[in-house]
Amino acid sequence: MVENVSIYAAIIEWYNTHLNYGTVALLMTIESSFIPFPSEIVVPPAAYKALQPNSGLHIVLVVCFASLGALAGAFINYYLAKFLGRPLIYKFADSRFGHFLLLDSTKVQKAESFFLERGAISTLVGRLIPGIRQLISIPAGLAGMKVLPFALYTAIGATFWNILLAILGYFAHGQKDLVNKYSSEMSMILLGLGVLFIGYMFFSAFRKKKKRIH
Repeated sequence: MVENVSIYAAIIEWYNTHLNYGTVALLMTIESSFIPFPSEIVVPPAAYKALQPNSGLHIVLVVCFASLGALAGAFINYYLAKFLGRPLIYKFADSRFGHFLLLDSTKVQKAESFFLERGAISTLVGRLIPGIRQLISIPAGLAGMKVLPFALYTAIGATFWNILLAILGYFAHGQKDLVNKYSSEMSMILLGLGVLFIGYMFFSAFRKKKKRIH
């Protein structure tokens, strides 16, 4: 655990020194893959810097590059799961290296159960839930979810999350403690809005189907 903390500290120091669109995308790719790295220390500092005079960054592009990175990391998990299969994924999660990456079969099982209970839309909703966000692409790959809806739902969910982090970065002035304090509450609000939106979509589809029948 101490080793992980020292690695994080070194990466954060490097990131703050080399903060640009490329490093935002790179670290968000890492964050969205099976390697544990909190997005709360990537997007908020970049968003705050983007709002400073002559920073060379634009907050909209920060969100866009963060979302591209998140999508790239999600595809890493998706294809690893798709080609390795369930037995190897669970074996890796319970391996020594998997534990070093803060993985275990229980976390993978939790993400898989979430996916199986909610279907493809979980790749969108799951991006807003701590503990599920980074791993939801694995069950999508295991289930062989079609690439286009996977990419679309993942991109929407990741963009929602990154917008939230950018807003927090602005109001919290990039301070990690404040971002961590409010990110969980805000993610639950976004999750609630996401559920309402999905409910509305299903309700609209049901009404249209009912009208066609009559």
